[in-house]
Amino acid sequence: MPRLPQRAGPGAFASLQVPAYRAWFASQVLSASGIVTQSVGAAWLVLELTGRAVDLALLSAATLLPVLLAGAWAGGLADRVDRRRLLVVTQCAFVGLALVLTALSASGAAQVWSLLLVNALSGAVNAVDAPTRQVYVMDLVGRERLASAVSLYEVILNASRVVGPAVGGVLLTLSGPTACFAANAASYLAPLLVLWRYPPATSGPAPGTAPRRRGAAREGLRYVWSTPVLRSCVLVAGATGVLFNASVLFPLLATRELGMDGAGYGALLACFGLGALPGALVAARLGQPTGAGVRVLALATGVAMALTGFSPTAGVAFAAMAVTGFVSIWCITAANTLVQLRAAPELRGRTLGVWTMALPGLNPVTGIAAATLADHAGARAGFAAGGAAIAVAALAGWRALGRDRAPEPAPGPGPDAVAQATPATR
Repeated sequence: MPRLPQRAGPGAFASLQVPAYRAWFASQVLSASGIVTQSVGAAWLVLELTGRAVDLALLSAATLLPVLLAGAWAGGLADRVDRRRLLVVTQCAFVGLALVLTALSASGAAQVWSLLLVNALSGAVNAVDAPTRQVYVMDLVGRERLASAVSLYEVILNASRVVGPAVGGVLLTLSGPTACFAANAASYLAPLLVLWRYPPATSGPAPGTAPRRRGAAREGLRYVWSTPVLRSCVLVAGATGVLFNASVLFPLLATRELGMDGAGYGALLACFGLGALPGALVAARLGQPTGAGVRVLALATGVAMALTGFSPTAGVAFAAMAVTGFVSIWCITAANTLVQLRAAPELRGRTLGVWTMALPGLNPVTGIAAATLADHAGARAGFAAGGAAIAVAALAGWRALGRDRAPEPAPGPGPDAVAQATPATR
């Protein structure tokens, strides 16, 4: 692979030098694992109620559809209100919704429609929470450590994919789905404690200064679409939906095409995770990304997916999947960091709202398209087509990403000042 232009960074774990982010990182490991644990319990409860796969698909769609429809509007909140207080509200809302699921399951009153409703409400809260959470990270660590923080978030996600199902499986065996929902409610207490204890050492405009006005969400959509580097990164993010919606094509590729059983499917997922972890750490170590680097990584991700899809044997598929995990996580981490760094400060929340509309908001759309193609042409073709979509997105933004140049750094507290962030005086 050609050398990828990057700006030298302060180190893969530089963001953990900031006490506030170090505490936030630990709390997010618990919170993200709790979300996955709850999803395990919800899926099991739906299967107990109806046994229909279509209801599982509806459950996923109910969670993600609000993100797709309201991402830009929800991101506008992060531009005009105190992000720390907004995150307190969203965490409390998540606790309340998890407790509703706990009560429904414990009382035996849960029905598919009530599970869909609670998941849709959780998706609406997540539409606000996701962009706010990403902007809040920059408030905590500053621009110089942002690449490290975004990369470590990918470590959190991959850790949650291991811890969450394991905890969910144990709780299902011992106590049933009710315990999964209760565990998720408890997992939000750690982020709430961090938000109460630590103030952000923001390097940008003070939160809450942007006035509320009509058309703010449309302004964010127009801004992203009219800014070539942002548009290109968002298109790449949307195209990766097939890859990061692992429940659709991964099991089909493992069972129908490679002749594996459930253990083989789990091993395929593990290979992706084993590649993803060093990919995230490399992205953090190399520091601030460039558009040229993102376009090469996106093209490499598309090629790796195609090679995985057409692997002749299970051994080749395992190796190709590890490579896919490595370059795809490096790619999406670099693209997400670039979007945050290049977005205008007063529009950063709405920009990240548009990002969440693309990923994960488009996942139900890309998942249905991939599943339809897999049913008609096979899982190999579906997987390769997903890689082709990412490669096409990279080529579509090739010139814009190649012209990307880092702006002059905005005045504000430097890395050393940010690293001195201390607990709030109570």
